[in-house]
Formats: sequence, C-alpha cells, structure tokens
Amino acid sequence: MAVPETQLYAKVANKHRNKSTSSLLESLLTKGFPAHIAQKALAATGQKTIEDAAKWLHSHCNDPSLDDPIPQEYALYLCPTGRLHNCLQEFWKESRRQCGKNRAHEIFPHITLCDFFTCEDQKVELLYEVLKRVGESFSQCFPPFISLSLHSSTSYLGFFVGESHANILKEFATAFSAEASALADCHVKPCHKQVHLTLAHKFYPHHQKTLEQLAKSLNPGEACQWVAALYSRDMRFVHYQTLRAVFQYKPQNIDELMINVGDFIYVDPTQQSDVSEGWVIGTSHRTGCRGFIPENYTERANESDTWVKHREYAFVPASRFFTQAENEPNVKLNGEVHNPVMSRSLTSILSAQNTTIRRGLLVMRHGERVDQVFGKSWLQQCLTADGKYHRADLNFPSNLPKRRDSMKQFEHDPPLSCCGIFQSRLTGEALLDQEVAVSYVYSSPALRCIQTAQYVMEGLKLDQKLKIRVEPGLFEWTKWEASKLIPNFMTMTELTEASYKVDTSYRSNFPLSSLMPSETYEEYVSRSSTVIKQIVTACPSKGKCVILIVGHGSSLASFTRPLIGLPARESGDFAQVVRKIPSLGMCFCEELREENKWQMVNPPVKTLTHGANPAFNWKNGILDN
Repeated sequence: MAVPETQLYAKVANKHRNKSTSSLLESLLTKGFPAHIAQKALAATGQKTIEDAAKWLHSHCNDPSLDDPIPQEYALYLCPTGRLHNCLQEFWKESRRQCGKNRAHEIFPHITLCDFFTCEDQKVELLYEVLKRVGESFSQCFPPFISLSLHSSTSYLGFFVGESHANILKEFATAFSAEASALADCHVKPCHKQVHLTLAHKFYPHHQKTLEQLAKSLNPGEACQWVAALYSRDMRFVHYQTLRAVFQYKPQNIDELMINVGDFIYVDPTQQSDVSEGWVIGTSHRTGCRGFIPENYTERANESDTWVKHREYAFVPASRFFTQAENEPNVKLNGEVHNPVMSRSLTSILSAQNTTIRRGLLVMRHGERVDQVFGKSWLQQCLTADGKYHRADLNFPSNLPKRRDSMKQFEHDPPLSCCGIFQSRLTGEALLDQEVAVSYVYSSPALRCIQTAQYVMEGLKLDQKLKIRVEPGLFEWTKWEASKLIPNFMTMTELTEASYKVDTSYRSNFPLSSLMPSETYEEYVSRSSTVIKQIVTACPSKGKCVILIVGHGSSLASFTRPLIGLPARESGDFAQVVRKIPSLGMCFCEELREENKWQMVNPPVKTLTHGANPAFNWKNGILDN
C-alpha cells in the first residue's frame, strides 16, 4: 500500500461513531447489508443513488478490504464551467499533443481550496451540509468574475488569482475548513498559499516556450460559472499509477485479474520488478480484487479518472460578467502585458502550425522474432537429420534466406516469425491509410529488422520505390547479446540475393567493425545519439517527409530522447522501459524547424495487440480418455 496500513487504521481507530441514518442508508440496511459496509458503499459512490451503491457492493463482494475501516480522502476544489472550461480543456488537449503529458494533465482544471483530508464514512453527509451552508453565506460577496494573470517558470505555468479575489477564496476555504472540522470531526486545511489555477507543471524546460505560446491564446475573461466541488479518492492508492483497460481479459490462472473494457487498475511501480515480462500486478478499482493482467491490455489513465464527485455549490455570476465583450482583462506574463483579444486564438495558432511542412521521425521495434515464440532452440526444431530446414509449425517462416556461412548463424540473428511478417505488413498498410509519407528507410543490420522494414514498405506500397539503408549503428545495446559476441549478420550481397530491397550504395555512419561486444551503457547511449543525429542531418526535407527507423525495443528511447533534448535514463530504468515495448511498438518525433528542435507527438497509427495462441496436439484430449 502507498500509505502504511497501520497509519491508515490509526486515523480511524478508537473514534466514537455517531450514526446518522439517511434514506439511502436505511434502504441498504433493509436489504440486509451491515451498516459499516453500506456506509462505505455510499461514500465510495458519492451518496447519489441506491442503484449506484448496490452495484458497488455487488462488484466488491470478493474485495478482501471490504471490512477495513479505511475512509476516503476528500478535497474541495473551485472548478470553472462554461466557455472558460472548454478553452482550458482545449489547452489541456493541445499541450499534451505538442509537449507530452505533464503533471497538470493528471487532474481537471481547478483551483485548490482545501487539499485532501480524511472523513469517516458515516460523517460525509455533514460535509455536504457545510458546503451548502458556507456557499450560501458567500454567495453575495463572491466575485462576478475572478481576476487571473498568467505566470510562468521553467517547471510551472498557470494563472495566479488577483489578490482581492484570492482573499475571498481563502476566506471561503477557511470557513468551510472550520465548520467541517468541528461538525465532521476531521482535520481540514484551507489553502493559505498563492491561489492559482495550474496549466502545466513539471514539464521539460525546452517545452516552456511552446506552452507559453498556447497559454497566451487563452482568454481568462471568458464567460464562466465557478463551482465549489467536493471530490473523494481512495487513500490507499495515492502514489500508485492508474491504468485503464482497453480490452477485456478473462483470467487463465487463479492469480490473474478479470478486467472489462474501461476498468481502472491501480499499479504500484515498486512491486513490478519480479513480475514476468509483459505483465503487471494491480488492484481493480471496480472490484477491489488484486491479480496479474497483461500490460498491453491497458493504457495510462489520469489520476483523477477514479475520483468521485460528491456535491457542488454553484456561484451564480452577475449578468454583466456574461455580457462582458469590451474591456477584456489583459493577461500578464511575469509582468509583460498581453491582450488575448488582440492575439491569435488557439485554433488559429494550431492551424498555422499545421500548415508548416515538417520532417517526422518514426522509430519502431521489429516484428515478432521466431525465437520469441519457440525459444532459443528453435533452429533445432526445424533441421532434419541431414541439416535441411523444414517448417515445424505454421508460425515458422516458410523458408530461410541463403547464407554462405553456417545456418547456425540464424541462432544469433533470428528471422521474423510468420506472425511477425503479418504484423509488419499490416503496420505498413495502416501507415498507408494515414497517408504517412515515408521518404527514407533505415534499419539495424539484424535480419529481423531488415525483414520488418521490407514488409512495412510492402504495406506502404513503397517496396519498389525506396531502398533500405542498413546502418550498423542502429543495432541494440550489445551487452544484451546472449552470445556476448556481435552476430554474423547477412552481407549486403546475401540480402540482395534474398530479394531484400537494400541500398548497396549506402555508406554507413557507424562501421560494423566498430560495434564492440558488451559495450557499456554510456557507450551505447553515445553511439545512439551520434548516429540518429547524423541520420537526421543526412535526410533533407522533401516536402512532407518522414524518416523511418526500424530497430529494437531499446531504439525507441535511445534514438528519440537525444533528438528532443532529453538526457538518457538510468540504465536500470532504461531496461524496465524496454521490456514493456511490444513488437512494432513505435514513437514519432516531429521537427519544429522554426524553433530548431524536435518534439514527441502521438504516432500516426496504433500498435497491434493480440493474444497468445499455444501449440495444439489434436491427440491430446480428442482421442485420449
């Protein structure tokens, strides 16, 4: 657990429980549910309807923590609605597209009034009463609009609330805190720091200029109704990652977790080191059960996606706020006056950016390799007594390309499986559907990468137009080679004779002879950074131009991070990231030529997800009793 269990129990132990029965609680009690479990269900669902609480109880019937007296955590936020909220949501979406996810994206736009505090389940209704009463007492003095000025630093971007309006919000938070603490017997801390609405937080410094440009297009004077909202979260999973299931998974083993599409799963990153590759262990938000799930059945969700809104109090603005068109407030960026009415809108900025011709870099991992399915001894399964190759399973390649040296070299330089060929061609077809204009193709010298590049090009219908530039500098970290030696890769002549469309005139940036066995991580990082920058320099823009790099799982981080100005990860973290990258996993970088830099954006196509298909012997279970 994120918080030691003993601390959680200490917060709720030995407290006198004054029972306050509501109609919702009475209905659950008449159905036979114990009072403490019924109250837990109501608190977990926002005390809205009997149906919601009953559904929660049914889903959590096997939850091992159902009887635990651990309360929810609550926070009071001031949230914008209306046109200002819509503009902020557009900023959230576009800032994530251009600069990647930062800490602000984990939560919706808000101003913090009271940060998270605990409240016993049977006393939550008292918080609702306090919110309504304090809201009504401040309704007449609440400002018709809130003054917001833009402030920026290397790790923060957001609106600061003007002093006079901030004082009113602080008084409101203090009043709520005092009454809630007294009535609900909980410790509530009002916000006493600079009152602000965060736009971006903990982003990379080189993204600051782009984020500021997007923020300047926001008009904080847009029509808005402010709402004081009470939210709750499960305090046990505060420091966990939240995943969302994108596919249904039915357990095959007793220690696996059943998930439906849309389910949220809490995952503790510190508990994943001993988990098998491709799996994570987590706890279902929907059922409370814990188990293993395939990681590629999920995607990262936002922290607030599992929060529950309980009650809100809407401050009705004066009519003049909604009719304000002239004299819009100026936005100050660290003292510099900026008029949002005179600036381009967010939409116009985006359209101007989209008309700029940019180069793109698409880095992808190779397709499924044959030894990934059949193990390191795959070749022995396919060789007859006289040393000839035969197809022992339909997922083995129909034939192997001819080599002048021993066939055993395929053990250290394996080909794609038939599924790997299918994956590659299907990915190429998807890129074609998205009109991705590949102009240059580079590949690691590993056979599986060259084959992947070939079949991707076939899917793109470019196999007769472009040739593959085989670049030894794109090979993976040599320390990971099981043989501790550099594989004997197929020669350019052998590749050409096998009908692979390789560019025999290409002169590599990093000679094959320079690849050193068991290189250090620092040597690998340096090689990758040097080679990718040389490739980008050697590929001038031809209108809308995409450079395709086919490499290994390690390629996605080692080639993109130096290009967008990020330092290399620690070697341990790097290994953890690489092990989670599936076949044909990809990253896409886009050049901002006017700013002389690159940025990471969403790949043009999704990766391919599929389940396992084990070997089958028809005699077993069909003929046998």
